[in-house]
Amino acid sequence: MSSIDTNARFYVLEDHPENGSLLGFWLYLMSDCLIFACLFAAYAVLGRNYAAGPSGADLFSLPMVALNTALLLFSSITYGFAMLEMQKQAMRNTLIWLGVTGVLGASFIFFELSEFISLIADGAGPGRSGFLTSFFALVGTHGLHVSFGIIWLITLMFQLKKYGFSTENRRRLMCLSMFWHFLDVVWIGVFTFVYLMGVLS
Repeated sequence: MSSIDTNARFYVLEDHPENGSLLGFWLYLMSDCLIFACLFAAYAVLGRNYAAGPSGADLFSLPMVALNTALLLFSSITYGFAMLEMQKQAMRNTLIWLGVTGVLGASFIFFELSEFISLIADGAGPGRSGFLTSFFALVGTHGLHVSFGIIWLITLMFQLKKYGFSTENRRRLMCLSMFWHFLDVVWIGVFTFVYLMGVLS
């Protein structure tokens, strides 16, 4: 077999799966963009439908939401630190920063669940009005994505400890990085469009 054939087989076996999985993940993110675009559109239509019930100005605590936003934004920074440590082949530091990212993400989910429980206890559940239905759908879907990201992160930490910085684990870290930063961008939209405008309107 010639060296050209050998190189071609190496490309098919090694490079194509990596490029294919990254392309597939980009397609997944685009589908997620469509989901959140639909949820934002639904909120834009229903966000003023209070049904004689409470509005965002009556329900939202902007300082608490700002704190929750800071937690998620800092988690993106700490994930960036984990990626830098991965480039240095520093396993311990990579796992530490991934752990910090997971803790920040879990704190975000804790405060979000606390907000949901408080709203429902006050009679402002998702069935109260169109505004609250669209609010719970949008914010809850984002929260589910963050929860999935935390599970993915924990699983990846175990894989790193077992298999090290393999090509597959590096690719998984990169995909999770894109997913996590994507959720940050979506949350900035939620904070601005839902919470900030809701309180100030």
